[in-house]
Amino acid sequence: MIGRWVRGLLLHRTGRLAATAAGIALAVALVAALGSFLTASKSTMTNRAVRSVAVDWQAEIQPGADTRAVVAAIRADPGVRASETVGMIRSTGLQSTTAGSTQSTGPGVVLGLPDGYRQTFPQAVRMLTGTGTGVLLAQQTAANLHAALGDTVTVHLPGTAPVSVPVAGVVDLPQADSLFQKVGAPPQSQPSAPPDNVVIVPQDLFTRLTASTAATDPTAVTTQIHIARGAPLPADPAAAYTAVTAAARNLEARTSGGVVVGDNLAATLDAARQDALYAQVLFLFLGVPGSVLAALLTTAVAGAGADRRRQEQALLRTRGLSPRRVAALAASEAAVVGITGGLLGIGIAALAGLAAFGTASFGVSAASALAWSSAAFILGVAVAGGAILLPALRDLRATTIAQARREVRRTRSPRWMRYGLDFVLLALSLLVFKAAGANQYALVLAPEGVPSISVSYWAFLGPALLWLGGALLLWRLIYLALAHGRPVLSRLARPLTGTLAATTAAGMSRRRRPLAHAAVLLGLALAFAISTSIFNATYRQQAEVDARLTNGADVTVTQPPGTSTGPGAASALHVAGVRHVEPLVHRFAYVGADLQDLYGVRPATITSATSLQDAYFAGGTARALMHQLAARPDALLVSEETVKDFRLAPGDTVNLRLRDSRTQSLRTVPFHYEGIVKEFPTAPKDSFLVANAEYLGRATGSDAVGSFLIDTGGTNQHGIADALRHKLGPSATVTDITQTRSNVGSSLTSVDLAGLSRIELGFAVLLAAASGGIVLALGLAERRRTFAITTVLGATRRQLRGLVLAEAAALSAAGFVGGAAVGWALSHMLIKVLTGVFDPPPASTAVPWGYLAVTALATVAALTAAALNAARRSVRPPVEELREL
Repeated sequence: MIGRWVRGLLLHRTGRLAATAAGIALAVALVAALGSFLTASKSTMTNRAVRSVAVDWQAEIQPGADTRAVVAAIRADPGVRASETVGMIRSTGLQSTTAGSTQSTGPGVVLGLPDGYRQTFPQAVRMLTGTGTGVLLAQQTAANLHAALGDTVTVHLPGTAPVSVPVAGVVDLPQADSLFQKVGAPPQSQPSAPPDNVVIVPQDLFTRLTASTAATDPTAVTTQIHIARGAPLPADPAAAYTAVTAAARNLEARTSGGVVVGDNLAATLDAARQDALYAQVLFLFLGVPGSVLAALLTTAVAGAGADRRRQEQALLRTRGLSPRRVAALAASEAAVVGITGGLLGIGIAALAGLAAFGTASFGVSAASALAWSSAAFILGVAVAGGAILLPALRDLRATTIAQARREVRRTRSPRWMRYGLDFVLLALSLLVFKAAGANQYALVLAPEGVPSISVSYWAFLGPALLWLGGALLLWRLIYLALAHGRPVLSRLARPLTGTLAATTAAGMSRRRRPLAHAAVLLGLALAFAISTSIFNATYRQQAEVDARLTNGADVTVTQPPGTSTGPGAASALHVAGVRHVEPLVHRFAYVGADLQDLYGVRPATITSATSLQDAYFAGGTARALMHQLAARPDALLVSEETVKDFRLAPGDTVNLRLRDSRTQSLRTVPFHYEGIVKEFPTAPKDSFLVANAEYLGRATGSDAVGSFLIDTGGTNQHGIADALRHKLGPSATVTDITQTRSNVGSSLTSVDLAGLSRIELGFAVLLAAASGGIVLALGLAERRRTFAITTVLGATRRQLRGLVLAEAAALSAAGFVGGAAVGWALSHMLIKVLTGVFDPPPASTAVPWGYLAVTALATVAALTAAALNAARRSVRPPVEELREL
């Protein structure tokens, strides 16, 4: 019998079954796609973290330890792919004589590297000029000594005579911060900057240079084993971090404390696992609502035929079927719909992966893809059971046959409406939102001194409550409007239905519960599309702002410290494609005993090369404060921390100690505090100062420029940067925004957000169109009997079409207005709560009007198609229609 029942459903209820399966397919596809995306994102973050580390471990040999035994223990470790022994000693100074002029530097570091070091660790040392063999100078050191290839540099070491060596090349040390770290020291005691002067010598020369020093003071020479790990790591950054940290501790234990490991790989994975938690945050904030919405759509589609299904089950019970057999028939319908929708959803997810990431599995392993597909499939079957089987079981237990066959039922307002649950949820949402704001909306928590980080799920409660409360409030408003607004509905429907206007209004009022359900579902789908698209657009906007803040402009040319390049050098940077070159002064100044970065700008032209947002400042807009710097040359913008530390008030005098280029001594220069600067192009994230460049030049006797900000019009940044590198050589550092964008953005932002956006926004359009079109179509299809009876009673074709179109118009208007309101509120709360994702926080939200227009058009098209199809079917001969029913 079950087979015949299923065949009958497929033949006579094809549309209803297909619509229900489509709703399940959307839920399954969204969960499978976003789950696979989350796993792929974490794997991408781990792989990127591993690739970005030049030296995985720096194992520093402790005084008294047996170096040979330590090296043997490291090489015996199966997780070690390669290792090199590196020597390090502090020099007391460097000196060179070029063109009859002698230059000297302060203390520095001499590194002894073995011959194969650059092959083993290719990212640690980058050649700028020279052959790469022999004595190499760091770029800044070469600039300080005015040294070039073939020049001689004298190295002063403690406890031995100075040694002169020829310069064979100039190099860059991209990861100097970790290379010169204090291994084993806590973060707060690490040096604030790597050494300015670095000389790299071959290992045999290093041994000869330090032999006498090592004999008299063994602690003066540091020996490190630089290690490249080769052990496979888990895909999850958090699990990889735990594995790497445990392996480092194991090495320290196996050498009995003979080494202390500087775990650069774990430090990078630590940042990656925070990105992974933000990916999880985005999955919960943006993916779960879509999945819930797809499940609600399925329930609504199944509910559109609830009355008919109830009557069919009552007829089966009248003809002698036991409740158990009736339940089995309902279960067969749920199984058909659930399995079909689940398989279809997995196929849609695979297509989404191909479209967004170029692979059906989203780049994850086959096991992970299968796990997410299986979980999503089970979810689809569960949704089908909840939408079809559970209502049938409930009716079998609580409803008599006579009640089930009744056509007209008493409509009462839901219990939650009588108790004001919507107002309670909205009030709780505002309270939670305010409480989360007191904690600066911290989602990812990393307690100091605790090696674990976690997500504060408390902050999720505010948007979740707003979503639920907004939906219930929208339901209430639509329900009350349909219940008590018959006169208004009648007047609005009169142009379409004529004398049937009152009947149309009465019909919508009687059906206010399913109409409110459909309108709320449409509103939630539109709210999901609006909030998701606004968040993603704002995320992309702020990723670009962060990259521009870090790099400074499209292309930035940074001068080595100690050089005296003036603003006139900007003319040499006008290669093809450059629109404007802006000099930016960079000095250091003492505020009391605190040494801070000081930036000198030309207020009238700074925005010609870079962008300044009002959010970067406090106490005035960006334009007003730049005007203040121009009008009052001694004006000074300081960080908020400095204002609090020194209790500054606008107009206060701030005496900075600056180095005078004429006397080479510190000189006190008065400034006047005029405003707060929070962010500034190329500036650090902590305390810094911004002043007028012309005033700085007069006060210090030097117009030396720290960097040049280059505007390319947003095009060909990489090509222009390459041209400038070729032209300038090693005399300056050239960076472009394209490489900075990938370096400073989180792994999620720079790699996967575009794919995530395509997945979410594509499903949002489908959900919006389906929520409007399918639900309306099924609701109208279930009313064919009503239309046929209305025709028998004398209604014209024009009136029937108008009745259908009036109901569709009311549904569309309520859904669009409610969805816009809920989506606007939800998007602003999401952006505020997810402040930690944005760096810096957005000055304004980005609204993707094009995408919203496409969503609106797709939804209107689906509603229109459903209404026109129903209108066409409503004018069929009533006898034919009643015979089929």
